[in-house]
Amino acid sequence: MSNLAVLPILLPLLAGIIVAFFNTKLTAVRLFSRVVAILNLIVVSYIGWDVYQNGTIILETGGWKAPYGIVLVADMLAMLLVITTNIIAVACVFFASKSLSDKKESYYFYTFFFLLITGVSGAFLTGDLFNLFVFFEVLLMASYGLIVLGGEKVQLRESLKYVLLNLFSSMLFVTVISFLYSVVGTVNMAQVAERVQEVEQKGILTTIGILLFFVFATKAAVFPLYYWLPKSYIVPNPVVSALFGALLTKVGIYSILRTFTIIFHHEVDITHQFFLWLAALTMLFGVIGALSTHNIKLIVAYNIIPAVGFMLMGIALFTETSVAGTVYYLIHDMIVKGALFLLVGAIAILAGTSDLRKMNGLIHHYPVIGWLFFIASITLAGIPPFSGFIGKILLMQGGLEEDQYAVVIIGLLTSLLILFSMIRIFIQGFWGEKDETFTPDKKGARGFTWPIAFLVFFSIYLGAGAETVYPIVEEISKSLLDPTQYIESVLKE
Repeated sequence: MSNLAVLPILLPLLAGIIVAFFNTKLTAVRLFSRVVAILNLIVVSYIGWDVYQNGTIILETGGWKAPYGIVLVADMLAMLLVITTNIIAVACVFFASKSLSDKKESYYFYTFFFLLITGVSGAFLTGDLFNLFVFFEVLLMASYGLIVLGGEKVQLRESLKYVLLNLFSSMLFVTVISFLYSVVGTVNMAQVAERVQEVEQKGILTTIGILLFFVFATKAAVFPLYYWLPKSYIVPNPVVSALFGALLTKVGIYSILRTFTIIFHHEVDITHQFFLWLAALTMLFGVIGALSTHNIKLIVAYNIIPAVGFMLMGIALFTETSVAGTVYYLIHDMIVKGALFLLVGAIAILAGTSDLRKMNGLIHHYPVIGWLFFIASITLAGIPPFSGFIGKILLMQGGLEEDQYAVVIIGLLTSLLILFSMIRIFIQGFWGEKDETFTPDKKGARGFTWPIAFLVFFSIYLGAGAETVYPIVEEISKSLLDPTQYIESVLKE
């Protein structure tokens, strides 16, 4: 047992509490928040290295043995996602002061920011389903504060839809957990997996699994439950949009990945075949939305949805290759979506509009931001040798191995349409003749550039340095498809 497992939750939680008392001392709060974000990244990177070298870290809180007490499970999947979360947090905490007004920052932005990181990290690390619900609520409560930050009419309208949908899914979540507890007598994921394995997941357990999937699918924005997402994600400030786009739907996908590889994997002909067709529809309808608008923020927001479809496809195929593809694509998409939301937010501020039809020749005024956007766009589309290609090639390979040619063709078509939707922003917004009447904000652009370049660097590394990352992802895939490893590490005597 090691207390290291709680640090990724404890550090941002304490930071969020501390900055709440000094919300008007913005210079000090900014400096403190940046130092804590960097420190937390260093800490979680060290924990990740320790897990890689020595194996899973289990923390039995209060000294209560699993499954009787609350456990935190820092395995390689959880730590890889926590590290990625904190990479995004570092970029966003430096971007925040450039995009937020002093007034908005003083409305407890940094408190909500750290609470969001706390909730996301806790969701990745928790070892039982009820505490997964609790950490979902922590991150959702923080997101409610962030989405209304600024108090504009459009924010209040979209936040109402966002809050109501999440309240409904949260009620369903806790209800399903109570049903599951009544059947198997525990909410500890390792023990649930063990008991479901003993009774071979028949009847009521498969139904509970499907209900749990719908809870996570609502939060992940799987077809047809994605309608709430695009506008809700673009109405807040760009730094908030980046946090939402990079992290929130990914917690839903992680939850599906964890529960349907470790617990509900005994009736794959029913559950996973259903997921496969939902994945295909999610890819298609998401990218159609991206092609239907001229709002650059909406284009990026809609492109969250096909990415969710790709990740769900890997889970549905349920092979070592496809699950590895899902994990690789998950960390890639977290980083590249964070970068793209910051980019389109910066472009909208610098150009004075988010309407693509009103932009032209921005590359002449902001060349660095233009080329960063180009790199992030082709990375998202899966052009080799960037990280999106690595994840997609694994997913396509998994589809071909299982003779699922239709979903592979849909995946390839979706990738082309994603590329088209993003490159048209570059061609229409950045390419073209220089507008001599336009007065560029060079100083503002420099402030935006560094946090974005930080994320783009990691995105490039995931592609160019795939030989160092893929072996870790491959081991994660093997452990997910062999639940006994997880069960034994948590329930060991």
